[in-house]
Amino acid sequence: MSIEVKDVMGRVVIAVLEEASFADIMAAMKRYAVGSVTVIDADRRPVGVVSEDDLLLKETDTVRHSISIFESWQQRQDHRKAAAVTAAQLMTSPAITVTPGTSVRDAARVMHAKRIKQLPVTDVMTGRVIGTLHQRDVLRVFSRPAAELEADVRAVLPEPHAFSIEIDAGVVKISGKVEWKSQTIALMEAVRAVEGVVDVVAEVACEKEDLIIVPPLM
Repeated sequence: MSIEVKDVMGRVVIAVLEEASFADIMAAMKRYAVGSVTVIDADRRPVGVVSEDDLLLKETDTVRHSISIFESWQQRQDHRKAAAVTAAQLMTSPAITVTPGTSVRDAARVMHAKRIKQLPVTDVMTGRVIGTLHQRDVLRVFSRPAAELEADVRAVLPEPHAFSIEIDAGVVKISGKVEWKSQTIALMEAVRAVEGVVDVVAEVACEKEDLIIVPPLM
């Protein structure tokens, strides 16, 4: 069973309007103890994100008025944000979002790739923000009850009752027997794809070898 964003997301929308002031943004971050907030338009559609890093530019960026022709695009952006006073001016755009039907595994990949700790969740039909997915929500998948995790693991096995399964802290140990060596690899890949599985240890015997071993080039 694939766990989706809607199964773990928070229903509180942590967002500010485009015209929100620096103080409003700080207050929202403090109230919800988060490091960033989603910026939404009048129709509650996400248009960007303001992070703590964006706010810190007020203190760390000392160049507010002069612009050098030798500055990089990023430096110009930093100067612009340091002088900003509203969410629309401070935000990084566009906002990276997920939908309730996005798999938690895909959401985790986005978080890891973009180095972000929360994602706004938007309605598929309207595009409006309806919740927030936090990094801690994603990590909850790895603390699933062992019985629930075992049921999902058995569901991906070709012959569920032909294998014995032991689960310890998300590590799945599978014992059994298959006909071909390639079946062992396919079995491990299928189990590793189950949400909540940290690692797979396969003690599976095979009757026949069907993997071609290519000798090293001389």
